[in-house]
Amino acid sequence: MATIFTISVMSRNNELVALFSSGLSLARAAAPILVMTLLIAIGSFFVSDKLIPSFTKLRNYIYFVEIKKQPWFYYTVKVNKIWYRSKDLIYNIKTLNPEKNLVQGLTIYYFNPDWQLTQVIVAAEGHFQGSNWILQNGSVTLFLDDSSFPLTQTFKEKTITLDEKPTDIQGIDANSDLMTVGELRRYIKKNKDAALDTTRYEVAYHGKFAFAFVSFVMAFLGIPFSVSKDKSGSFALSIGLCFGFVFMYWTLVSIGLSLGRNGTVNAFLAAWTPNAVMLSMAVFFLLRLKK
Repeated sequence: MATIFTISVMSRNNELVALFSSGLSLARAAAPILVMTLLIAIGSFFVSDKLIPSFTKLRNYIYFVEIKKQPWFYYTVKVNKIWYRSKDLIYNIKTLNPEKNLVQGLTIYYFNPDWQLTQVIVAAEGHFQGSNWILQNGSVTLFLDDSSFPLTQTFKEKTITLDEKPTDIQGIDANSDLMTVGELRRYIKKNKDAALDTTRYEVAYHGKFAFAFVSFVMAFLGIPFSVSKDKSGSFALSIGLCFGFVFMYWTLVSIGLSLGRNGTVNAFLAAWTPNAVMLSMAVFFLLRLKK
């Protein structure tokens, strides 16, 4: 709407005629608008990626813990009764405190490439220090091929090295809206390594980029509807078309994301197709403008 308003006013005041007479094209006249809109889109992306997730988490904490006095709604998914799979390991954790790098009621199941159980480690507590886990008051059970009975040995303290950190395990059920692009990318990689379906999160990952640039796409689309020989009624018609294209964009986004989450369409195509369609329409209408 801002693009349509700006260029339409320039057209009605014959400012575009003056620009065209001096040898400037419509593309050159609209370039400052597109450049500014692109900068706004980039800034919007970084704000939504770096600030919004942390602010949303803080909002949820204040609402559920401090206002509603119902901390279980904030913590249930993240820190209680967690099952987590990573490559050939499966973790079962009763409670997790990522702030203190502490887990309680930890059980780790080890599997061979054929997914046969080879080892189970049980510990009352586990502390993450450096790159190691310090386990306390537990046992190690080995399942050997040449033995019919498992071998179990208890320990008071045991140090093991694992790829996972408490923050990695905490994010297993995280909402993609509360994750940054980097966190979402790492989450997808870890789950892919564990042979888990990540389609929904891949769509969300590409959607974060595509949606950030919708302002640039819409500004580009507004250019051909801003220039008209008809000075009467063209602005109101352009505004109506603007609302119509916004509705069309949201419809395409909803359809694309639904198809992407269901695996019908590739995640990249599901996120970027609405932008591509609207940009194609903008180019089509620009080519139809009379010089």
